[in-house]
Amino acid sequence: MVIPKAIRDLLRLRPGQKVQAIAYEDRIELIPVRRAKEMRGFLRGIDTTVERDRDRL
Repeated sequence: MVIPKAIRDLLRLRPGQKVQAIAYEDRIELIPVRRAKEMRGFLRGIDTTVERDRDRL
């Protein structure tokens, strides 16, 4: 399958990168699989002041 360069650039897809294919209604959605290292910082700014149960610390 060939994904146009403009879309690959927009989604930061690399050659050989894995994607997850999902059938949704009448189309196929491709979700890039990201390495854990690339996910670093994606929750920056999240509110961490929520009280938690002691066994969830």
